This record gives sequence, C-alpha cells and structure tokens, in this order.
Amino acid sequence: MKRTIEKLHHERVEKEQDWLRRFQQLERAARDLTKGKAFVRIDERLDKLEKTLASNAGLEAAAPDLLDALRDMRGVQAQGLDSLQTLAGLLSELHRLGFELGDARDREWDALGSNHVGMIFKSMEWRVEKLAAAYDDVSLLMRSFLALEDKLGRLLAVLEKKNMPTPREAADLLEPIRDWRYAGFETRFRGGEEDIRRQQKAYLELFPQGGRVLDLGCGRGEFMDMLRENGLRSLGVDLNSQMVGLCLDKGLDCRRGDLLEVLAGEPDRSLDGVFSSQVVEHLGPEAIRRLVELAFQKLKSGGTLVLETVNPLSVFALVHIYFLDMSHRTPVHPQALRFLLESAGFENVELRESQPLEAERLQALPASAEASDILNRNIDSLNALLFAPPNFAAVGRKP
Repeated sequence: MKRTIEKLHHERVEKEQDWLRRFQQLERAARDLTKGKAFVRIDERLDKLEKTLASNAGLEAAAPDLLDALRDMRGVQAQGLDSLQTLAGLLSELHRLGFELGDARDREWDALGSNHVGMIFKSMEWRVEKLAAAYDDVSLLMRSFLALEDKLGRLLAVLEKKNMPTPREAADLLEPIRDWRYAGFETRFRGGEEDIRRQQKAYLELFPQGGRVLDLGCGRGEFMDMLRENGLRSLGVDLNSQMVGLCLDKGLDCRRGDLLEVLAGEPDRSLDGVFSSQVVEHLGPEAIRRLVELAFQKLKSGGTLVLETVNPLSVFALVHIYFLDMSHRTPVHPQALRFLLESAGFENVELRESQPLEAERLQALPASAEASDILNRNIDSLNALLFAPPNFAAVGRKP
C-alpha cells in the first residue's frame, strides 16, 4: 500500500507541474498579444494620422497614412486571430490538465483514506486475534486448574491417611500447568482450529472411506474431526493432557500416552492409515526410524503413512517455525524421510509440499534486457532457498 500511495503522489505532482507549465505558456501568449509589434506599429500609424489631420494638411495628404493604418489593422486582426486560437488551445489544454490533476488528487486522497481505514481494521483484526488467543489461553488454564484441583484432592486424601506422597504423585501436580503452557503456545503460534483444518484437508483423500486411521500427536483433534465427518474411524494419541481433554470434549476417541507405545500396541495389519502432523521434529532419529518401521508393521496392505513436518529446505520455515518451538529436536530433511520410508518397505513414496509462500517471495523484474534475465534467475534461486513451502509430508503406501 505504501508503494501505491508513493506512486499516486508522484503522478499527482507530475500533473501539477504540467498544469503550471501550461498556465505559464498561457500568460506569455497573453502578454505577447497585448504587447506585440503589430500593436506598436498601429499605434505609431494612428499617432501620425492624428498629427496630419491636426495640421490641417487635409484628407488628401492624410490618405496614404490612413491606408497604411488600415493595412496594419488588418495584419493585427490576422495576428490577433492566430493568437486567440493559440490562447483557446492553451485554455483547452489547461482545462484538461485541471481535470487530470483533480482526478490524480482524488485517487491519492482515496488511497490515503483507504490506507488509514485499512490500518484501523488491521489493528482491530490484530486485537480481535489477540483477544481470541487470550480466551483460548484462559479456557485451557481453567481446564488445568480443574485437573490440578482433582490431583490436589487426591493428594490431600493421601496426607489425611498420614501417608507420605510418592515423588510421582508430587510430580503429577506440575503436569497440568506444563501441559497448559505448551497447549497455549500451540494455539498462539500454530494457528486456530480452522487454520489447521484448511492445512490438513488435502490429506483426507489419502485414506479409504470407512477405514481406521491412527493419528499420532493428534493435538486438538482437527484431523480426527474431519475423518469422522468423511465417514472414517480414528484413534488419537497425545502426550498432552490438555489436548486429549479437548478431543474427548468433541466426542473423539483419544487417549493420553506415548506415541510409539500406542502404535506398538495396535494389532499387526489392522490399520488403514497412520497420520502424524508436526510430530517427528520432536523426536530423535532412532525414534523416527522406529515409528516408520512400526507403522509399516501395523498397516494393512494398501494402507498409507503420512508424516508431515517442518521443511528444513525453507530458511523462512527454519527461522519462523522450527526455531520458534524450543521442544523441536530434529529438523528432518525430505530426502532422508523418503529414504526411511522406502527402506522400511513403503512403495511409491512421494513428498508433498504445502502452504506455499507467495507474499513473502522476492519480485522479479520485467525481462527487458539480458541483465534482467540473469537477475531474475538469481531471484528465483533465492526464492527457492528462502521461501520454499514451510511444510512437507512424506506419503508412503504399504504394498
């Protein structure tokens, strides 16, 4: 918007300068018309004619001067008509430029006004988003307090029996607060539920109607909710008690537990799909390898594994997503994840990029010269490095 306003301001200044130049030309033309040589010459002839008549030399003696004066008056008339036509043209041009100047001013003022209104709405939108995030934080915090109240009640019952609580019972008191803190972090920086649903909607087509899908690290259950809406069954697992509570509130089948333990506990060849979004970057290399091998073991023939994670080939994603979350442990290269799936036995492994960055990309120059082509190729290379899609998913199918 700033560049648009600057452009309109520049156009308006140019129109003002054009109008001023034409006005100055009009002034000069008017001065030339009233102070031209023709007017001076006719004045001289009339003075001479007046003196001749006053000396009583008679009309006969004055006749030549009278004829010359008439001729000069005809010349002045012709010059006057030309000058008037010039003045008329200048006035018409001045009138046109006046309209263009007025239009340029109106467009500049409209842009300034729209920008001001846009800034107001943007500020309001930011405040509404901040208020919504604060509301989500408070809701999660209330859930934490309720869980903490329950744990304190049970601990009090133990103390009333004059038994010392175990270290585990004492540590459990901190769990709701810790879970609330990370759930609030996710809500604020990863986005609201509708944002996550839009991002994950494309993965629905990978799983068969009526199939059963295990969602590892299900979070608030956005993908499980969409699976249910599309006629699929699902089981979710998450370590965060706050997330599990949100899923249970929606009527989803979800449990709190270790992802690998729950996956290992599923019967072999019992699942139609295993889905995991933004989880593997929290695991170590050995745990990722184990997850892929267990998924292959638990999937039916034709079943699909989807592992979505932050794209380390995007500098933007590393800076603004990966390093933002201090619980991230391992940036996973797309080709490394593809190799893990293929070495475990998955076939037709594909890498799917998501959420392309358009607004952030560097803009190319018009291809008007060889130098522009070279610069644009360099810009394309920079865009590929800096602003590659921030997420990718490795998708493998069990033969």
